[in-house]
Amino acid sequence: MNWYKKYLSVYGKSFGEVPEEVVDKVKKNIRRLESEKPLVTVSVIAYNEEKHLLACLWSLSEMECRYPVEIIGVDNDSQDKTAEIFARTGVTHFTETKHSCGYARQCGLEHARGKYHINIDADTMYPPRYVETMVDKMMQKGIVGVCSAWSYIPDKEHSWMALKAYETARDIYLWIQHFNRPELSVRGLVFAYHTEPAKAIGIRTDIVRGEDGSLALALKKHGKIAFIHNSRARAVTGYGTVGADGSFANSFRVRLMKAVRNIGNLFTQKDSYEDNEDNLIKRKN
Repeated sequence: MNWYKKYLSVYGKSFGEVPEEVVDKVKKNIRRLESEKPLVTVSVIAYNEEKHLLACLWSLSEMECRYPVEIIGVDNDSQDKTAEIFARTGVTHFTETKHSCGYARQCGLEHARGKYHINIDADTMYPPRYVETMVDKMMQKGIVGVCSAWSYIPDKEHSWMALKAYETARDIYLWIQHFNRPELSVRGLVFAYHTEPAKAIGIRTDIVRGEDGSLALALKKHGKIAFIHNSRARAVTGYGTVGADGSFANSFRVRLMKAVRNIGNLFTQKDSYEDNEDNLIKRKN
């Protein structure tokens, strides 16, 4: 899986360090892709993602897709050059001043013109056939949404073998879990769905995390949430919360213990959840 390696040349760099020819190439590619009558909307949400956004857009700009596409951006009121990158690459973008993934994704959804809507995270890179593969699945009868798997960028701090073991175990668990609890297998960076029912439902903005799973839960009333385990739909991203528990090995152990505790999710179904108090966003009076 070498498709993303050239994008690493700008991943993690400030916008001023990026060669002008790369910016021009991305802009030219996006102009070529854009359709006035898109079947699918790809919305990129970003908050202070100056060092990652261009790599994401570069990967999207080189997609191979037989369906008409539009790419839009949502700047979640960033304080860096996120908005400038959207503008310089010719991406139509909107500013959402309320901070959270929920508000940002809702903004993207509200402006989507395509029949299908694909969530994109600005710190993630996507393979050439990603959009086409997601749409192919959503066009199947009875499918209302789809989620795929993802990998992490290899580096010197993480063992290649440990990384692959972690990803394989996680993928297997998510794939098995999606049969009964697809909402728990969904992740926002690799989530796509039919636009119309999603707009009618709306994306929750009152929770800290889980807005993607909450939408998937509500979408189940309209059809099936499918899980794609295919290299064509496998995104590559940074480590994010994986390293939040200290070492990579400890992070693996924590997630394994959680999976064991929640093993019942593999065999049961659920149509509603109670919100944990610590996941609710506290509103100012």
